[in-house]
This record gives sequence, structure tokens and C-alpha cells, in this order.
Amino acid sequence: MTNPATTTQQGGAIPAQPGPREVTGVTDSAVPGTKPGSGQALAAGLQGVVSGGQSGRIGGEPAARSTEHAAVPGLGSSVAFGPGHVPGAVIPGAGPSGKPGSRPTVKLREAGPDDPPRYAPEWLELREPADAAGRAHDLLDPLRIRLANMPGKSGVVIHDLGCGTGSMGRWLAPRLDGAQHWILHDRDPYLLHFAAVSSPRSAADGSRVTVETRRGDVARLTPDALQGASLVTASALLDVLTREEIDTLAAACTGAGCPALLTLSVAGRVELTPSHPLDAELTQAFNDHQRRDGLLGPDAVTAAAEAFSEHGATVRLHPSPWRLGPEQAALTEQWLRGWVGAAVEERPELRAEADVYLTNRLAALAAGELRVTVHHVDLLALSRPGGGAS
Repeated sequence: MTNPATTTQQGGAIPAQPGPREVTGVTDSAVPGTKPGSGQALAAGLQGVVSGGQSGRIGGEPAARSTEHAAVPGLGSSVAFGPGHVPGAVIPGAGPSGKPGSRPTVKLREAGPDDPPRYAPEWLELREPADAAGRAHDLLDPLRIRLANMPGKSGVVIHDLGCGTGSMGRWLAPRLDGAQHWILHDRDPYLLHFAAVSSPRSAADGSRVTVETRRGDVARLTPDALQGASLVTASALLDVLTREEIDTLAAACTGAGCPALLTLSVAGRVELTPSHPLDAELTQAFNDHQRRDGLLGPDAVTAAAEAFSEHGATVRLHPSPWRLGPEQAALTEQWLRGWVGAAVEERPELRAEADVYLTNRLAALAAGELRVTVHHVDLLALSRPGGGAS
């Protein structure tokens, strides 16, 4: 396992960026009255980072600081969208944002220094409970068996691609036994700091969990960059990749001989209750929007399963739907606005009908009468250990 007191060697095309390796500057005791991993603790911990505080140390060196944000809007035990948020607006990430054809936060190639991240932390926090409830627990047992049988491992090294605020680590680390070292990849240094500060401290059996961050383009991942990896994870990533990028990811994972757990890829199907005649047309328009610029959108899981299989991995798929009711009204509202907005962006001729549709749907939501199922699929790819060795 990687020694948390030393600098991890970089491989492939992912550049290193200093970041919290072992989070010591923000501890449980530094946030009185909060629980580790809670929204309140995350907000309090992150405030120290963005106000110039120290988020951790790397081998005795101060960790990099985030200076891009002067405040932390919307990061609390309940989501408040922060000063300047317009009621009824779509949080970036819940729907169209930025320039047409803008790339997700895990990209660097088309991103300029002034481009905002596509995924706002408010949206990532809002969706985290639904993500956690939806992920496929049935894939964890075969994953645990594989990790337990990996040769020469006293702990596991996990690469989290497009980590965002670190929700995958908060969900998975406490469900795995043994010491873990998480390497968090994202383009956005603000999100990387958030993810590092809020990472779990211990595994399911109480073993230690450590973390480091890397800023870079996961679409150019190579087997060398994954040298020593035990597992690659990602959440809501596949559907914002192209076919070529998915093949690159599959080749990197199988070349390194490590399994991949890739969760919450959109399946292109939604169910709204009560139903409406415009549901199907909006769904199709939204799916077409997801496929812009060569991205795979709802076709991504099938393409990923094929790519990993072609590279010799055993692939398992499992549904991981969001099931949204009155208790998830804030998430449902943001999802609904973003879903309709993307459909109208793709097909402007739908605007008049869609405006009426959205007004009626939001009224039903406010009355507690709307239920939504957003279908996703989780993928577990078990590569041959040792880069193809049997």
C-alpha cells in the first residue's frame, strides 16, 4: 500500500497537484458539535480551507489552499443555495450550464481558466443521499472477494475519478475492510479540497483511511497512472465520456489489472407518477441532449460493458435508480428543472408546452403528489489480476 508519508509517483498523462494527503488540519475535534461526514461538519471543515486555513499536510509540507471561492454557499446539513441564487434557477450540474457543449468537471482540455465547473457543489450535495440509496449494494460482495484475494496487498489503493465532493469515498470506504488510501482525481481544486477534508477516517473494520488529490484529465488515464491501484471508482462519470474515452478507461483499468466500480450512469429512462403525455417526448429530447458532442449519455453503460469485456474483464451490471418522493422534494425540483431545461435546449419548439408542463409538475411536487424514478446502472468490471495474468 502507498506510504501516506511519501509522495506518490505520477504515471501516464495525469499531472500531480499538491493536495491534502492525510487530512489533519480539520479533525473531528476542530468542528465541535458535528459528526464526521455530516453536511454541517463538511461546511465547517471546508470553511477553514477557503478562508485561508490549512486543510492538511503532505509529508510535513502545508497542503495547497483553495483561493477560488470567498464563501461556501449551500454547504450545510440542509441545502441552502447561497446568496445570489435565484429561486427557480437550475443549479449548475442539474441541467444546462455554461457554454453549449461545455465539458464536465473532470475535463481539462476544453476548459479555460475562467470557465466555471459544470457541477456546482450545491448540486452534488443535494444528490448525495439519493446516490447513496441508489447505488447497487449487490456488487459489493464480489468486489470485496476480489480485493481480499489480491496478491501482496496489506491495504488497498483506490483511485476515484471525477471525485467531485467525494461522495463515492464517503459511501464506499466505510463498507470495505482494511487500510485504504484514496487518490482523488478532479479538475476543480475547490471540489478536491472539499473531498479531501470530508473523506472518511476509517474503514468498516476501523482500519485507517488516508487520502491524496490529483488534478487532471481522467480521459487520458493510462495503466502506468494506475500502477499499484487496487480499485478504480467513479460516480456519474461514464455518461459524460465519449466512446474513445471509455475505451481508454477500460484499457487503463484492465492493463493495470485492477477492478472498476462505476456507479450511477444514466440509463435514459425516467418514470413520473402520475404520468403525462409529454413525458416520453421530453425523455427523448433529454437523451438526445446527453449525446451532444459525441458524449454517450444513456448509451454509456452498454459501451463500457462492451469495452471492458473486449479487454478481458468480467462485467456485472445492476440497476441503481433514484426513487424520489416528497422527502426528496428539493432534489426532485432541481432535477425536474434541469431535465426539462435540457430537453427544451435540445428541442426549442417544445418550450411553450414544456413551460406549462413544468409549472404543473412543480405544483404536484409542492402538493406531495409527484413521484419520480430516475433509472441508473452500476457497473463492476473485474479485470484479470496483474494486467491479464491468470
